[in-house]
Amino acid sequence: MTTASSLKFATCDLCDTHKNDSSGAFRVLPPVFRDFGVVRKFSGPVTTIKCFEDNSLVKAAVDSPGEGRVLVVDGGGSLRRALLGGNLGIAAEKNGWAGVVIDGCVRDTAEIATCKVGIRALAAVPLPCIKRDEGQRDVGVQLQGVWVRPGDWLYADEDGIVVMPVPLAA
Repeated sequence: MTTASSLKFATCDLCDTHKNDSSGAFRVLPPVFRDFGVVRKFSGPVTTIKCFEDNSLVKAAVDSPGEGRVLVVDGGGSLRRALLGGNLGIAAEKNGWAGVVIDGCVRDTAEIATCKVGIRALAAVPLPCIKRDEGQRDVGVQLQGVWVRPGDWLYADEDGIVVMPVPLAA
């Protein structure tokens, strides 16, 4: 079986190939996400979480086997509270997640900067979230107005993040 991590890709090349796609199947996330983890280039099938200033489901996800997947978190674009910190970044690395993309904030950036996993978020903020055990998992989410669905494939590198419904062919 070919995994996304064994494929060579460049988001610019993907955009060149799909630039005339009008179906909405090929999507490019806006260039507002910053790198926080060690890994700058990552890809994999998507698992989603929708939450707002509550990372209960994020913690549960990164504490479970990642199996090379990318966790995409619709945090509502909140810049008030962090949804991922150092401990969760370490858990994502330890449990085999390829990456985490958060439409929201992270904290403990010095710790996250040592995690061997892709971590993208809007910004850093020191304030932790409030645990209310709220949110949804494996639902369609919007990051900065772009739909991302469970099972989509996400490709991220130094030039940006793209999402498509099927993995690249070997």
